[in-house]
Amino acid sequence: MVKYALTEPQINLLREVAAATGAMPIPPSRTQRSWVLEQRGLIKRTWRGSGHVAVVTADGRYFLKRGKHPRQVQGERERLEGDAAQAARAPADGAELVSRLQSVPGKIVVPDPAAQTRGRWRAAYYDALHHGHVPKGHKLRWNGRQRGDCVFTLVDEEAEKAAQPPPVPAIDVPKTLDRPHRLVRATRKAFGRSQSVVDTRGKPEVLPLYLSRALADRALRIMHTLLTEAESRGYAVETQTDLKHGEAEHTLAIVIRGRAFPLVLTERTTKVPHEPTSQELRQQDRAPWTRLPKYDEEFNDRLALGAPTGSRYQHSYSYSDGARWTLESRLGHLLQGLERLAGEAERREREQELREAEQRRSRRLASSRSSSTGRWF
Repeated sequence: MVKYALTEPQINLLREVAAATGAMPIPPSRTQRSWVLEQRGLIKRTWRGSGHVAVVTADGRYFLKRGKHPRQVQGERERLEGDAAQAARAPADGAELVSRLQSVPGKIVVPDPAAQTRGRWRAAYYDALHHGHVPKGHKLRWNGRQRGDCVFTLVDEEAEKAAQPPPVPAIDVPKTLDRPHRLVRATRKAFGRSQSVVDTRGKPEVLPLYLSRALADRALRIMHTLLTEAESRGYAVETQTDLKHGEAEHTLAIVIRGRAFPLVLTERTTKVPHEPTSQELRQQDRAPWTRLPKYDEEFNDRLALGAPTGSRYQHSYSYSDGARWTLESRLGHLLQGLERLAGEAERREREQELREAEQRRSRRLASSRSSSTGRWF
């Protein structure tokens, strides 16, 4: 289906072209918008001199006057004219609707019906629901109640349930830590006397954390649970120190099948308007050309756990507190995701080894054929 809707900048350009006394030059910055208008038949473009010029068409003036493309209006008129005939082909009741769904695989799609046709299908749908026509163990679903295509599906609940992946087992986070993980103990000692912000990302042999002091205890309990669970599954937990751009970089990683997945736990931030300090105001009085920041970043009490910024896995795995769940409830998902990534990497390596082995075999075979054809008898 062709879409005739225009954005506000496109409509503004169409108005300018229509208001011009002659062909209007199109600046390069608006070439794309003019192309869209031309594709819809609202303007005509020609090349003149060093650029395009455009004039409005009759369809363009119609659009500006009525807010719709004439072909769109014609399509709606034809759809309404055929509404009665299409409505007559709709199921008479819920029993017929279910019978049709059982006779076809998958679903029934009614392309963007008009009001009368949509109403007939709606009546059949509700009749099936309220008068017991839906077979036991099935669900009747309908998408497109108000607009667009109507899609009816008869779903086998048992088959649907069997196709769903098994739920991810939850990993319980304790309220207190009696015997904390060795890295949790080391991280506690690294906190120092900080009362506001905890930042251990630049320290070796500890958990990389960046968060407000109020969330530090919860963060340690989460990391203790994750690391002990990973080790109980046979994975290794390692801290490493590497040299990057001449500076030491400290990381924590869970190692699965020889592949290290780095992790960092941080608290998310929110932008808030910057409130100038008295020192900044005095500085600006002395140097009016200096600019103060518009916003500050403030912690917002939401923890996030995932790959650190700049790592190869930066966008591969990340979980955080959300509106409907907590980070604690996502630890099982995180470990499952890491296991999946490790499995995929292993599969890619095996496929690469097989390709290389096949290439070596092909080269040996080609070399053998070449040497045999070059012999003298």
